[in-house]
Formats: sequence, C-alpha cells, structure tokens
Amino acid sequence: MSLFITSLNSGSNGNCYYVGNEREAILIDAGISCREIEKRMKRLKLSVQKVKAVFVSHEHSDHIKGIETFSKKYQVPVYITTTTLFNSRLKIVKGLAITFKAYEPVTIGSLTITPFPKFHDAIDPNSFVVDCSKIKVGVFTDIGLPCEHVIKQFQQCNAAFLEANYDEKMLNDGNYPYHLKKRISGGAGHLSNTQALHLFKNYKPAFMSHLFLSHLSKNNNTPQLVKDLFNTYKDGVEIIIASRYEETPVYHIQNFTSIDSKIKPVRTTPKQLAFTFA
Repeated sequence: MSLFITSLNSGSNGNCYYVGNEREAILIDAGISCREIEKRMKRLKLSVQKVKAVFVSHEHSDHIKGIETFSKKYQVPVYITTTTLFNSRLKIVKGLAITFKAYEPVTIGSLTITPFPKFHDAIDPNSFVVDCSKIKVGVFTDIGLPCEHVIKQFQQCNAAFLEANYDEKMLNDGNYPYHLKKRISGGAGHLSNTQALHLFKNYKPAFMSHLFLSHLSKNNNTPQLVKDLFNTYKDGVEIIIASRYEETPVYHIQNFTSIDSKIKPVRTTPKQLAFTFA
C-alpha cells in the first residue's frame, strides 16, 4: 500500500493538506472553505467521501475556518486537543469532536496519525506524521524553530510538507512593523528559508522522495527564490512548492525503491536546540 498526498492550499490565507491511500484519507487542517476543498479535490479527481477525519494543528483561523461546515456536511470527525478546541471557539456537531494528545497515535482505517508538539504561538500546537504500511508523510508547518521533536519525526519521513515561510533579508528590509517581524522570527512563529534548509540538509533521511515547501509568505518570500535554494541540495528529492493560491498535483508516495513515485497531471514541552546557521 502507498500514500497519495497533495496540498490543497498553503499559506496565511489558508492551509489544508490531504493524505490518503486507496480506501481512506484525512485532512490536516481545513483553513479554506468547504466549497474550495470540494472544488480542488474534484479537480484532482479525489473523492471527498474518502475523507474520514480532519486533524487540527492549532486554533489560528488560517487552519480552521472551513472545519465547521466541512465536518457538519460530511459528518466527519474533527481530531483536536481539548485546549485548542476551547480556544478556537469552533462549534463542532456533538459527537464529532474527538480529542487527542501528543504522541498518542490515532488509527483511521489503515492510517496511523501521530501528533507531536512544536514551538508556535498557539495554545497547544501539534504537527503530525501519517503512517501507512511503514510509509510516512509529515506535516511540519507553523513551527518557530526545529526542536528535537520536529527533527526526530522529520528523519522518519518518506515525504514531508516543510515550512519555508520567509527570507530573512526580505523580512528585515520589508515594511512589516517591528512587533510582527519579531513575532515571525522570534522562535515561536515561523521557519525561515535558512532554518528549513538546515533541517533538510542535515536531517533528511536517505529514503525521502518528496519535499513540499509550504506556508510561504506572500510578502517575505518568493517561490522561485526558495525552490532555487533547495534544488541546490535536493540530492534526488523532488522539490515542490505548495501554493497559497491553488492545489498541487497529487503525488504518489511509495518506498525508496520505487522507480516512479509521482502521479503526473506528544503534551511534552519541546526543548530548544541550539543551531548555528551558515
């Protein structure tokens, strides 16, 4: 068995990632409207009926604004931590909100979803690794810095959605107010291109086949800049930009011996690790 993955949208205007196999699928976050989820999945020839759950990383609106309608319409359970549910003020249909805790795996059919903690300025933020027959896909976005949990999980992934939010020079030279620049780069906001590249260069496993550069800033990054940066060090990994305006193609993730792996068109407080970025 293998996994099919796509980014339905990635950025401050909405985040939604699809991971599934031939029988069932999940969404990580639903920060775009139910209608947009339906339209984009239809264009990709993905069945909404296969979606068996939505997992919520944290309460920020660009990760949750489509959840209420999608969950109610399709009677899909929403997996969310207790404190995130409270702070999000989401009104989930009774019985469809299911709580989880970091490092307590959740089984959805033949998918195993493992949440793990991260640094971000939310009440109880988690990222996720989805496992199916020992094929693993990780979603690593909205991360202030690469803590020990992020590094450990990244090293296990055949494919990953990795945040590369901002270019340091563009952020520093841009017109954002100081407090916003500090929020983005202060260790509980977002990963810079340099931080993401450091993680990729030093901790990518030999069997990683696909990397989706995700949650790019509209004002402080460009797709070409970050793709050129990562292509220099890709070493056989396919680099894809997860757009803030449209869905990516669906990619077929298999094990590292696959010849053609693309379809064409836990609450533990994370410890900060010290890095020196060249």
